Amino acid sequence: MPSRSSVAAEIGAVAASVEKKFQEGRRVLAFSEYLDLFATDPTRFARDASRYVRDCFDHYGTVQEALPWGKFTRYRLFELPWDETQSHHALVGQEHVQEEIYRSLSNFVREGRPNRLILLHGPNGSAKSTVVACMMRALEHYSTLDDGALYRFNWVFPSNKTLRGSLGFGYREEDRATQTATFAHLPDEQIDAKLLVDVRDHPLFLVPVDDRAKLLDRMVAEAGVPPGDAFSDWIMRGELSHKSQQVFEALLSSYGGSYTDVLKHVQVERYFISQRYRVGAVTVGPQMSVDASERQITMDRSLTALPPSLQAITLYEAKGELVDAAGGVLEFSDILKRPLDAFKYLQLSIETGEVALSQQNVTLNCVMTGSANELHLDAFREHPEFASFRGRLELVRTPYLRSYVQEQKIYDTHVVPHIRRHVAPHATAMAAEFAVLTRMRKPNTDKFPRALASALSGLSAVEKMDLYATGRAPERLEPDAQKILRANVREVFEESDAYPIYEGRIGASPREMRVVLFDAAQSAIFKCLSPLAVLEQIEQLCTHKAEFEWLQQDSQAGGYHDVKLFRETLFARLLVSWEEELYAASGLVAEEQYDDLFERYVQHVSVWTKKEHIRNKITGEYEEPDEGMMREVERLLGIKGDVAEARAQMISTIAAWAIDHPGQKVDGRNVFPQHLRRLHDAIFAGKRMEVARRARDIVVVVRDEGSGLDDSHRREARTVLDGLATRFGYCDNCAADAASVLVRRRYGDILV
Repeated sequence: MPSRSSVAAEIGAVAASVEKKFQEGRRVLAFSEYLDLFATDPTRFARDASRYVRDCFDHYGTVQEALPWGKFTRYRLFELPWDETQSHHALVGQEHVQEEIYRSLSNFVREGRPNRLILLHGPNGSAKSTVVACMMRALEHYSTLDDGALYRFNWVFPSNKTLRGSLGFGYREEDRATQTATFAHLPDEQIDAKLLVDVRDHPLFLVPVDDRAKLLDRMVAEAGVPPGDAFSDWIMRGELSHKSQQVFEALLSSYGGSYTDVLKHVQVERYFISQRYRVGAVTVGPQMSVDASERQITMDRSLTALPPSLQAITLYEAKGELVDAAGGVLEFSDILKRPLDAFKYLQLSIETGEVALSQQNVTLNCVMTGSANELHLDAFREHPEFASFRGRLELVRTPYLRSYVQEQKIYDTHVVPHIRRHVAPHATAMAAEFAVLTRMRKPNTDKFPRALASALSGLSAVEKMDLYATGRAPERLEPDAQKILRANVREVFEESDAYPIYEGRIGASPREMRVVLFDAAQSAIFKCLSPLAVLEQIEQLCTHKAEFEWLQQDSQAGGYHDVKLFRETLFARLLVSWEEELYAASGLVAEEQYDDLFERYVQHVSVWTKKEHIRNKITGEYEEPDEGMMREVERLLGIKGDVAEARAQMISTIAAWAIDHPGQKVDGRNVFPQHLRRLHDAIFAGKRMEVARRARDIVVVVRDEGSGLDDSHRREARTVLDGLATRFGYCDNCAADAASVLVRRRYGDILV
């Protein structure tokens, strides 16, 4: 147990650290000290909300994301890179949404202020709130950094007992020499009153507009800031709030017009954005509420220490969400669920940059965002007022994800950490693939050129899902059709963007699949979160047809909207994956042997078509291509007919790939994935009996402790289990579950 002295020493160290950070962070400044700081980087310290939020995006940087449907910029702030413990709050996918928000922010910066509301619209559960939440978390962290430092000011009034005549009331000329340069750093016991400026007026608003422009021009020139890249309308023409203006004028009058003496009462304070304390990051719920209001503060007894001349005037301060969000982001969650009259004032407020209250107009300085589902937006489009609102909205569509790779990442990062049992391989994949399948739309081939339409003809929902996730075309297509389809994934992906019912609007929500996963994790049959339990819960979900729009869609050719077929297909794919992993873990054929054999085959085919010789790596001699090896590989690949034509076609494919990928090494896995698959399947067919036996032995070892097996078979089974664990993440229980199903569904005929 630590001693009292050691604990006291530790607290002392903490105290010293806090004080050091406070001083280094320049938390409290006099107005003159702030001007010196401001002059070091005028554009950084004069940012309005739109520039500040955009700079936050830039601060955390970007990565280029290569997806099958194109290359996109991903803004790293949505990954919350400053805190690994927050990864489960990160945004997955939605690169297009990120780009659209950044584009809107950049337009706000060019136009001088955020003059539109960014409205994220999409189906329920499509990450609209997550997008804004990530932005707010990023702003919170950014404001703690030097690059993101934010300042506001307060009014301080020292005690007459401490500084006689300092307030200018009963002020005598002979007392001027005794006046302190600033009251900003006085300790609390020497301060009678402190007025906080809740609207967070910028300190430069204390400088009259005309003089401010000259001051800023000089600072820009001295700092070498490029012309036209300096200040927003907010900083150039912004004025003090009602309360600050009243205090300023009263003090100026009391001091006989001495501007310098007025500034003594200014205490510049650094502040930090906080969602919890509603500072620069505020969310307004859909319930009816007043977003801005005011109260008379001179009636507050806690302010009786103010000088008499200030008590004699009526002071009002603004309050509410629009005020709390100053300098940052304001989110209207489900804004269209509110009656129109509840947010109609926003139309004028966004246009003018002000919100009108009974005693004052409050300048708005925040990036306004909102979210809405498509049903409410469709209804709003039919409203007579929509046309007048449309010009003040930046509509950003936020659909469901259509790549099961991205969808699975949602469940792996947001759901899996909350599951208190082992998560078997493929469990989250089943949920992700099913969800994405429910979102697929049958392509309208009439919208595409003839060659692409031909390739799309007959494209099933499962094939379309795989095309989006991997960029690979169905192997059943001819090579030219595959190439056309791979080259036009983006056109297919964007086909329905102009449709009211676009792809990604209807389908199973991540929220629904989250419940499926949690329910599956409670299965009494399986000790792990099993993909079989997930499929069972998906089947249960599909019985609630009256509750979900995606279950009410009519099935179409190609398996679109056929949830029963989806489940059957996913189970079949699961069996294939289990079989392949069991085969790989068995070590019967090393994975690299497939690549080596195929690479050797391609080399021999290349020299054969050129009628050349190939160098033997062992002897160093040049020899004829190995016809026997080539024939054997072609047999495994199922190549029939004229082998010379097939070999020539292979070399042409390599040449075409090299042209499309200059400077890249030819990789058989990328150029001929279907050939390697066939090679793998053909070799596996000869080992199937051995794999089946090992699957049976795994079940016996795990569930019956190896009863009836000799030591050799026990060791082999244990080796396979270890391989499944290290290579694919299985535990003994889920490995036995997979092996048991394979024995029943795949190997029953050969294990009789």
